[in-house]
Amino acid sequence: MAAPMEVAVCTDSAAQLWSCVVWELHSGANLLTYRGGQAGPRGLALLNGEYLLAAQLGKNYISAWELQRKDQLQQKIMCPGPVTCLTTSPNGLYVLAGIAESIYLWEVSTGNLLVILSRHYQDVSCLQFTGDSSHFLSGGKDCLVLAWSLCSVLQADPSRTPAPRHVWSRHTLPITDLHCGFGGPLARVATASLDQTVKLWEVSSGELLLSVLFDVGIMAVTMDLAEHHMFCGGSDGSIFQVDLCTWPGQREKSFQPEQDSGKVFRGHRNQVTCLSVSTDGSVLLSGSHDETVRLWDVQSQQCLRTVTLKGPVTNATIMLAPVSMLSSDFRPSLPLPHFNKHLLGAEHGDELHHGGLTLRLGLHQQGSEPSYLERAEQLHSVMCSTMEKNVLGGQDQLRIRVTELEDEVRNLRKINRDLFDFSTHIITRPAK
Repeated sequence: MAAPMEVAVCTDSAAQLWSCVVWELHSGANLLTYRGGQAGPRGLALLNGEYLLAAQLGKNYISAWELQRKDQLQQKIMCPGPVTCLTTSPNGLYVLAGIAESIYLWEVSTGNLLVILSRHYQDVSCLQFTGDSSHFLSGGKDCLVLAWSLCSVLQADPSRTPAPRHVWSRHTLPITDLHCGFGGPLARVATASLDQTVKLWEVSSGELLLSVLFDVGIMAVTMDLAEHHMFCGGSDGSIFQVDLCTWPGQREKSFQPEQDSGKVFRGHRNQVTCLSVSTDGSVLLSGSHDETVRLWDVQSQQCLRTVTLKGPVTNATIMLAPVSMLSSDFRPSLPLPHFNKHLLGAEHGDELHHGGLTLRLGLHQQGSEPSYLERAEQLHSVMCSTMEKNVLGGQDQLRIRVTELEDEVRNLRKINRDLFDFSTHIITRPAK
């Protein structure tokens, strides 16, 4: 079976030739281009492996393309205001957008606007879901990073404002980027800021694990899948590689370029705006305001390929190509619905659709898919059971073994008594 193809998906702010381009990661061959609008930073997302969404720079709508129909005119998802950042849940059920200082959450199956979260004080700059879609994180220009539980947000009392699970306020300047690792509610989150620091947090406890200080503001951050390395893009065009396994127990660390010269990628002439790592961790993709996208070899820090675009790069990410992207006959399972702009739908001006059938996509998945905590408990019980079987042989075998040992002890005691009686008889026997 052939290995999945990795592709690079890139956008720039000029969008002269296309809005978005997809090229094969290792060969550099162009696969697809999408036309219509200019995608803003942190504004590109893949929806359920069927649609490509792009928040338009300074506009109050999101463009949506079917992945394979590259020549089509994009669909438009109208929003209440200019979209500053965009993401989708990995399970394909929700779309999350930052509009000014608020976070808007839509249900994909119905287009309903489920909730508006207004806990940031300035524009929301970045959004990301955890890998199991149970939590999402938001960073803003107010220097705050908020960790939200999706379940708590959806089940909150409408009369009360939903509260985030954690409020991380250790940054002192606007948040520029965040990256969430694997593990669902047990994941680690890296946050970057203009205050020249990158901080590593734990979602489950909310604890700050590590803070790294640099000489320049950090505009982008990412980690490899194994979370051995963290890559930080600076405002001067440098990319810094932080080895997470070499600083045990240290909460505060300063990155010294002169001491860590072998861990700096140099080549961009302007600030780095986006970073992404390949699945095997061997290749790093970077985009910059110098209008180039570069592909780097992680081990040698050497540039493998440079692709020149027509404007500052706003998005550049590596992803495994969905089947729909490579199959010319593929079509989405269902069309995108009308997305409401208001919580109460038609009562506030949204068009009311009568006579239609509402399909609740993904409800068959809810409750059937175990959470990460449930999986951890199952794994723990399996490990305990395996250990018990390995060490003790299981309960039935344990009882059999105990019975055997008891019989052996009784036999030894009988032999001991017989030896004692025989010795006593010999010793006490009268001499002839």
